[in-house]
Order: sequence, then structure tokens, then C-alpha cells
Amino acid sequence: MSSQHGDESGLAAIPWRSSALYVVLASSLMGVMGVSLITPVLPDLRAVFTITDAQVGLVITAYTLPGVVLTPFIGLVADRVGRRRVIIPLLVLFGVAGAGISFAGSFTEVLVLRFVQGIGASALVTLAVTLIGDFYDGAQRDAVMGFNGSMLGTGAALYPLIGGALAGIRWNAPFLFFGVGVLVGVFAALTLDEPEGQQSTGTAEYLSRMRQAILLPEALAIFAAIFVIFFVFYGAVQTALPLLLSDEFGLGAGRIGVVLAMVAAASAGVSSQYGRISQWRSAPELVALGFVAYGTSLFGIWLAPSPLFIGAALLLFGVGFGIVMPSIDTAIVTLVSGRLRAGMMGMRTSMLRLGQTLGPVSFTFLAEAGFATTTAGYRVLLVASGAVVLAAGVAGYLLLRH
Repeated sequence: MSSQHGDESGLAAIPWRSSALYVVLASSLMGVMGVSLITPVLPDLRAVFTITDAQVGLVITAYTLPGVVLTPFIGLVADRVGRRRVIIPLLVLFGVAGAGISFAGSFTEVLVLRFVQGIGASALVTLAVTLIGDFYDGAQRDAVMGFNGSMLGTGAALYPLIGGALAGIRWNAPFLFFGVGVLVGVFAALTLDEPEGQQSTGTAEYLSRMRQAILLPEALAIFAAIFVIFFVFYGAVQTALPLLLSDEFGLGAGRIGVVLAMVAAASAGVSSQYGRISQWRSAPELVALGFVAYGTSLFGIWLAPSPLFIGAALLLFGVGFGIVMPSIDTAIVTLVSGRLRAGMMGMRTSMLRLGQTLGPVSFTFLAEAGFATTTAGYRVLLVASGAVVLAAGVAGYLLLRH
């Protein structure tokens, strides 16, 4: 394991000559591609397959559902047999199934392939962050963690733009783009070494240690925070907001992609400075402040009179993301030893996927079933979720400061 100590916390601390770094970054970019690339095309799917808003939400749910169940087990396998033997097949499966959606002839086929693609995507970011903990430590780990978060934000900013542009050619073109995952799998096969020090333990002993780690108060708080973040993000921002932008403001896929890219653009900028930000406040405090940013952003979206102001409000959501996710990931990889790291990251991603899975269907169902129009429902849900998240962030920060 390479390390670098001292006060360096920026780009100078990043090991640019490490081949593992590029596998980490490429795998993370694949992991975040699965939803953000196709978000702009979601409204178009209603006409292509003659489906409702609630059914549109299933396109995301089918993708995230496998991760809820599978990711902890994938983490266990990665701890037992090695990271390399797990991440390469997942990358290939992600690319093949995702590209296959472009040839789907029915909405059922779309959902089946999205489910299979979700299996491939279930642990990509998990294993990428695990590899950071395996290969780097100290200031170098913090710098790589922040840079990885910045790359995630950059990818998430570009993918809606790419997806919107491709959707302008044909609805299925963004799905064909997923095939790049196969190329990343080949790259990993050629360059990634297995981390040292991942000694095998008995399964019973491993599960006992995992159980103890999962029940730590710090771990439970992290898992709860992750669930709330992604329930709101995928329900309110990634699903409800594109439909609202289409129905209330008449935006097409390309312009929706530009608006949604604001989250990732701000997140990328903030994450790139995480090495410095982490010296200012503790990780739990930063998570609480991120919740304050999320809630304030959702209030801003609710009040915004035009897509321009909605995009401005989303910048604040991105600021929250840029400090929360590296803080959570750093907390997890430093909470347990390397022998449990992939398993704990698997639990983290399982909670993340649970939020991603329940958020879209919850927001679309409530908007359709509980309100006269879906646009009215989305607006109420935006402000309600904003109030809850903001209150949690303020309360959490005040408690941590005392």
C-alpha cells in the first residue's frame, strides 16, 4: 500500500502514476452513468412505450433494485476472493446489458435489461472506493477520495448533457453509450493488480466481525444518512424534477439535461477541494452541513419561477453532494480494517440503492395518487422533503457541535 503523509491535501498528493487510480476513476464513472445518462430521456419514454409517470419511475427502480440485495454479498465475495475477480465481470455485464436496451422492442424488455444492468452496476462505486482504501492512506487517501468524488461529479454533470444530445438523435441512443463499460472492463483486466494484505478468514468469523461493525452507532448513522440522501435525490431531483420541467415548462431532453447538470457541476468543484475541506470540520459535521444544503436547495426549487432559477438552486444541492459523499466514504473506509472494507462498503451501497429504488416510485406514486395534477404533487413533495432534510441537517449539526 502506498502512502504519503504531511500536509499535502490537493492534486499534488494524488498518485498519478498509479494504474489503480485510473481503474478507480473509470469504474466510478461507470457507476454514476447508469441513471444520470438517461434522466433527460425519461419524459420521452412515455410516448415511445405509452406508459405513465409511475411506470417511468420503474426504469430507475429496476436498475437500482439489484443493488439493495446483492451489494453486501458482492462485498463479502470481494473481501474473500479479491477485488479484481469481482469488478471486471461487473463492468462487462453493465456494458453489455446497458447497450442491449437500445435494441429493446417493448417496455418489459427495457425493464428486464435494466435489472440485469443493475446487477453489473450494483458494486462498481463500492469497489472503486474500497480500492482507494486498499491502495492509499493518509493525505493521499483523502486527496484521491476527493478527486474521485470530483470525477463522479464531473461525469454526472456531463452525462445528462450527453444523454440529452443523444436522445435528440433517437430515444435509444443514450442506452447504446453504456457499451463503454465493456472497454473499461478490458482496461481493468490489463492494468489492475490485486491489493496486498487481503488475507482470508473463515466465513463464520468474517460474518461475526461484519455484524459487529454494522451495529456500531457510527455505522448505523452513516447508513441512515445515505438512505435519506438518495431517497430524496433520486425521487425529487432525478425523477420528479425532469417530469416537472417537461410538463410545467415544456423543456425537451436536451434542456432538461443542462438543468440537471448543475448538481454534478457544483459537486465536482467542491469534491476536488475535499482534502482541504476535511481539515475544517469533522466528517459527521460535514454530512450535517450537506443536509442543510440539500434542504435549502429543495426550497429554492419549489420557489423558482423558471428553469434558470431551478438550475441555480440545484447548484446548492451539488455543494451538499460534494462534501457529503467523500465524508461518508472516508468515514466507512477508516471505520474498519481492510478485511472488512468491501463488505462495509457493500452495506453502504445497499442502503444507497434502497434509497434510489424507493425514491422514484414513491414520488411518482404519491404525485399521481394524492393530487389533482402530478405537477402540483411534485411541487408539494419537493418542499415537504426539503423541510425534513433541512431540519435533520440543522439538528444534527447543533448536536455534533455540542
